[in-house]
Amino acid sequence: MASISINELSILVVEPSSFQQKVICQELEDSGCSEIETASSVQDALQFMERYTPDLAISAMYLPDGDGVELVTKMRNNTSLEKIPFMLISSETRPDHIEPIRQAGSVAILPKPFCHEDLVKALQATLAFVDPEELNLEDYDVDELQILVVDDSDFSLKHISRMLENIGVQKIIVAHDGKEALEKIEAHEFDLIFTDFNMPNMDGEQLTQHIRTHSSQPYVPILMVTSEQNETRLNGVKQAGVNAVCDKPFSPDDMKSLMANLLSN
Repeated sequence: MASISINELSILVVEPSSFQQKVICQELEDSGCSEIETASSVQDALQFMERYTPDLAISAMYLPDGDGVELVTKMRNNTSLEKIPFMLISSETRPDHIEPIRQAGSVAILPKPFCHEDLVKALQATLAFVDPEELNLEDYDVDELQILVVDDSDFSLKHISRMLENIGVQKIIVAHDGKEALEKIEAHEFDLIFTDFNMPNMDGEQLTQHIRTHSSQPYVPILMVTSEQNETRLNGVKQAGVNAVCDKPFSPDDMKSLMANLLSN
């Protein structure tokens, strides 16, 4: 359990509508948050975060000088802001608009209107980012685990790798697609593989099939971290030999629970 609580989180709400600002701030206060600041544009938010680093940035999708994608991209490309957890609250549902937020490593994506319980869950996930606890495993030394992370998004690779480092994993190797992953697998022994689904050259399903049938490590646990929602495609991945599927976005606690389960079998 994190050593800090929700009421100690400092939060920046980026929302151009004064009414929506009040709604979100009230929900945060009802959740126990007391350190809440607001901004109404991408530029205002970035300037604020450069001066005072919040524990969490909560943003709308559409802002007067850009959007949530632009904001989180600029955060992830700024070494002083890249580790700040990001949450989107938006009525936008189009997958191609939401996907960049998922890839950038968001704590949560909540609809408008959102359930209070979902907001609290997202705040609890934020605590695990801000004050992470090391993973405990009966049969492994966490700092000796060797893990391969496969994703064509640099943002997603950094996000997953950072989460793994936060829970004590030190030996992390990355690959940008399935073909590159196979080269890594031939050169290294892995305890666990994280892979995305949709990638160029060789996707997660093809990678899994190759690992299970043609690699020197056919029994290595494979955890797919994906935003794919098509059940038919996901069933194909499971049949190919993926051990578990985790949705984007996910929390550090989700990751630790899945890892503990996979590495205990």
